[in-house]
Amino acid sequence: MNTTYEKETICIQSGWKPKNGEPRVLPICQSTTFKYETSEQMGRLFDLEESGYFYTRLQNPTNDFVAQKICELEGGAAAMLTSSGQAANYYAVFNICEAGDHVVLSSTVYGGTFNLLTCTMKKMGISCTVVDPDWDYEKLSEAFRPNTKCVLAETIANPALVILDIEKFAKVAHDHQVPLIVDNTFPTPINCNPFKWGADIVTHSTTKYMDGHAMCVGGAIVDSGNFDWAAYPDKFPGLCYPDESYHGVVYTEKFGKAAYITKATSQLMRDLGSIQSPQNAFLLNVGLETLHLRMPRHCENAQRVAEYLEQNDKVAWVNYPGLKSCKYYDLAQKYMPKGTCGVISFGLKGGRKAAEEMMDKLKLAAIVTHVADARTCVLHPASHTHRQMNDEQLKEAGVAPDLIRLSVGIENVEDIIRDLEQAL
Repeated sequence: MNTTYEKETICIQSGWKPKNGEPRVLPICQSTTFKYETSEQMGRLFDLEESGYFYTRLQNPTNDFVAQKICELEGGAAAMLTSSGQAANYYAVFNICEAGDHVVLSSTVYGGTFNLLTCTMKKMGISCTVVDPDWDYEKLSEAFRPNTKCVLAETIANPALVILDIEKFAKVAHDHQVPLIVDNTFPTPINCNPFKWGADIVTHSTTKYMDGHAMCVGGAIVDSGNFDWAAYPDKFPGLCYPDESYHGVVYTEKFGKAAYITKATSQLMRDLGSIQSPQNAFLLNVGLETLHLRMPRHCENAQRVAEYLEQNDKVAWVNYPGLKSCKYYDLAQKYMPKGTCGVISFGLKGGRKAAEEMMDKLKLAAIVTHVADARTCVLHPASHTHRQMNDEQLKEAGVAPDLIRLSVGIENVEDIIRDLEQAL
């Protein structure tokens, strides 16, 4: 693909490029297996001596074309799809961590990610230190250990809407010889490109804005290709030393900038199997074709709704990075000058009880365990997505007991405001 194309064109044209007489629309390769003429050919595929398809759990053409589009939108070197955003974050970390290793985690990440790192991966022998994203460089540095292998954070925290200072986090990670992994789900590559500011690996829950229609659960991992794994072979032995499960292949030597994604595909996907179905990848691609149109509308609508809520006397507080009253306004202007996302968090003067009553009265906005699609929806994180956290963890995550997460859709904004008005 011509790298001079803008993102709007990449959304439409990247990925599948049909040749003469081929389908104009990305085909769904709904097959588990792929045929070869000789046993020798198949053997070379299993030895990673040739590129090709032999079993969809590892790779599928439909998935690869969609991953290629996301990779190009982020400006990366290689990418892969996963079955969910949770799987993407798990693979992104586990690809370079094993029992005895350590991760630095931003406290404000999505509740599921927080639980993955602090509970589930803890059982696997991977420890985690939780840090406040607002800490300065010196305080953040104190969290690192000799066995730290990566830093994980979100560009826009879900649901606290903390804007990550990507440059600060990239510097502290690199000064400690580890990569910065950033979940870029909320702004999408339309509004933010973390690689530009020093991030090394980007993850996505494609379930959200990329799909855009609440049809398919999915995830993606994109590697910038910029982190020099080979400079720290003892820290990243899985990438820099022979993999005996693939006849001694050394990923950094054989695959260069594609080493990280190749290992995640040929090793983790082989053994853990969190593949995205080709049908879901096809639908994700349809969503990606309008991503550049939907994101500005989400942001415009959310800005109007946030301004309305800020002026309403029943509202105790509003948090939206597009408001000048937001403490992260300046960081948002730096990293996401075209807009952030369509998600707003706010609380009512009546507290948690008032929040629940107001949500029950909404007619246009639906109470769903979802966020970031075409339809306006609402959630009470302390009762729903973050209910596994105690009060102290909720505080660290920036989730107040009265916090309402409002995901503003792309309906007529006056209708959205009228719905809020009658419910309030």
